[in-house]
Amino acid sequence: MSPFNLETCARPNILALEPYRCARDDYKDDGTNILLDANENAYGPPVPQNLATGSSSRGPELDLLGLHRYPDPHQWDLKQLLCSLRTTHAHTSKLLTPENLCVGVGSDEAIDALLRCFCVPGRDRILVCPPTYGMYSVSAQVNDVGLVKVPLLAAPSFAIDVPRVLETLSTEPNIKLIYLCSPGNPTGSLLAKEDIQKILEHPTWNGVVVVDEAYIDFAPDSASLAEWVNEWPNLVVMQTLSKAFGLAGIRLGAAFTSPPISRLLNSLKAPYNISSPTSALASYALGPDGLKVMRANKEKLIQQRERLVAELPQIPGVGKLAGGESSNFLLYEMLDKEGKPSNETALKVYEKLAETKGVVVRFRGKEHGCEGCLRITVGTEEEVTRFLAALREALKEVRGE
Repeated sequence: MSPFNLETCARPNILALEPYRCARDDYKDDGTNILLDANENAYGPPVPQNLATGSSSRGPELDLLGLHRYPDPHQWDLKQLLCSLRTTHAHTSKLLTPENLCVGVGSDEAIDALLRCFCVPGRDRILVCPPTYGMYSVSAQVNDVGLVKVPLLAAPSFAIDVPRVLETLSTEPNIKLIYLCSPGNPTGSLLAKEDIQKILEHPTWNGVVVVDEAYIDFAPDSASLAEWVNEWPNLVVMQTLSKAFGLAGIRLGAAFTSPPISRLLNSLKAPYNISSPTSALASYALGPDGLKVMRANKEKLIQQRERLVAELPQIPGVGKLAGGESSNFLLYEMLDKEGKPSNETALKVYEKLAETKGVVVRFRGKEHGCEGCLRITVGTEEEVTRFLAALREALKEVRGE
């Protein structure tokens, strides 16, 4: 018999790991469902529709015959396009340059890279503010890094509890990173720049503030703090092309930061972490034609977001908007017969929508401060119409009305 024993060979923190879960772990898409669970852009990527057929004379320059060569390890031109997009001079007069950037496989690579860069396994910790994106804690556990939680203030503001965060950074040892999600997931609320600045100005804490801006393009203009990294040596701003750009399938993320931190991140990344097709598609999306389509699609989604805010309260059983309106999703309460937010009601509605209506949303009721809440991705006009009708039916059936 082999002496191999997985239980004693694998790392204990990995054996105990609870992986990140999504709605599609429970409900697979059969091609007919309306997917309002993962905050994707239902209008798709900003590339010509006939690109797949090869009949387009315009679009990304995909050198398929060059795939026997490794891709550019530095991605200088792609980084410059990202810098040009985020240099707005709303927060500083300084210019972003490629020296401010590390690009990777979605924002998740940056989340993990920062942990590996700054946290000593088994000793250091990170601070998160629930409710927030689940991968911060998953990545921390993978890296054997401890977790300190300071919840956001109660809905509907979901603002940073600044006094408590500052006190925690002053009194709790070995906190190296604080992860802030703005706009928040699942809250949809934009964090106040002034609150983030107070944390950056902490007089004694030696650590890094990480602001995750995955949904920033759905927030008001100039909300991104990416260029602000030129004013703070310990600020990192993460972004992705998975949301507003509709390019979740290429997995392209970026971490804006000071040149010294950027050098560290670029030193520890894999040498060819961005594939040639990913680079070509991302570069096209960040060019004039791609940006024009992205912005047009974004406006359509914002119109549907406003429609949902107007029409959801008219459905019996829908409670308050629990969060903000700065993303491509909304967090709404589901009410029981007594008119109270109810996890039981929300979970039944979630299941009924997916199993009998062909509409997949996300149950968030177990998150801090999200009792009875569903997170609803904003879809196309047709998808929103179908969702509103399905939700009305589902709530009526669940509540026995």
